[in-house]
Amino acid sequence: MIDFLIIGGGIAGVSAAARLSALGSVTLLEGEDALSYHTSGRSAAMFEQNYGKPSTIDLNKASRAFHEGAGILSPRGLMLLGSTDKAAEFAADQKQMQLDAISMSDAKSMVPILDEATVDRAAYHSAAWDMDTDKLMQTFVRMARQNGATVSTKLHVKAITKTDAGWGVHAGDQVFEARNLVNAAGAWVDEIATMAGIIPLGFTPLRRSMARIPAPGGHDVSNWPMMFGPGEEWYAKADAGALIVSPAEEDPTTPHDAFADDMVLAEGLARFEANVTEPVTRLLSSWAGLRTFSRDRTLVLGPDVGEPSFIWCAGQGGYGMQSSPAASQLLADLVSGTASELPTDTIAALSPKRFT
Repeated sequence: MIDFLIIGGGIAGVSAAARLSALGSVTLLEGEDALSYHTSGRSAAMFEQNYGKPSTIDLNKASRAFHEGAGILSPRGLMLLGSTDKAAEFAADQKQMQLDAISMSDAKSMVPILDEATVDRAAYHSAAWDMDTDKLMQTFVRMARQNGATVSTKLHVKAITKTDAGWGVHAGDQVFEARNLVNAAGAWVDEIATMAGIIPLGFTPLRRSMARIPAPGGHDVSNWPMMFGPGEEWYAKADAGALIVSPAEEDPTTPHDAFADDMVLAEGLARFEANVTEPVTRLLSSWAGLRTFSRDRTLVLGPDVGEPSFIWCAGQGGYGMQSSPAASQLLADLVSGTASELPTDTIAALSPKRFT
């Protein structure tokens, strides 16, 4: 009998496995051929602690020491670009992200292709970092395995039954018995809940597309900050000598292996192009991921109200990588009855109880 059976091998599942493996036996099941196949493997890989709802920001802040200690972060910086017609959105983003206003001269010294015919204001701070997301995933997997956890791929969950002792999960051609079931299935969390006879909480997968383009004008982009437009209508970030650009769309969809929409991608690239002097001439590659949100766009962490042995680790949205150390620690604290270091109102904001 397993103490904790985790469904989902993205950042939510592997971080939960790392923490819960200190409390009991853990088995993690991933249906795909590899961990981090879906959204976790398609992350923009950025740590910006002021990004998200207040409870998410608290998780981000509480996660920073772990990321620094594990060598996950490297300098990047964050720059907001705007114009007169987007003044209100620019001001709101500047305040939310706690960015300092800078001159266009300073902005162009960092990103020389900015078009001052369009961009007339900029704000910046250095407190934003690239994340080595593969290293983060492997750090959690290593922690879990060192505590005796089993991590298995190619085991798609077919059925879930409630038993006297806990749960019976049919995956592949095997049946797993567990005292507790941890739902970390990303875009599929409501489907897993329904399969287990648990009332779904109403999660929505939102598609976000990404294009990888050659370095504009042949520039060395390695030290350029991440750039984004007011209202997050696009963003761009250096990536291994090239640039990744996203239209930052949030199109509701169903759980599936996501792919980029060509028209949406073209519109987003056009919004990026409007801010720079170099045209986009070709794509190196494109992809999409599903950022899955709860109804209030806040993570859901902890035991289900109606069935405490069913544990939610869901709704990471676009914040899963950066918030994972603190989110997974809170999950373990809630399960073990240990006092959390997070504020009481933050814990309440993340609890499944808020939907009852």
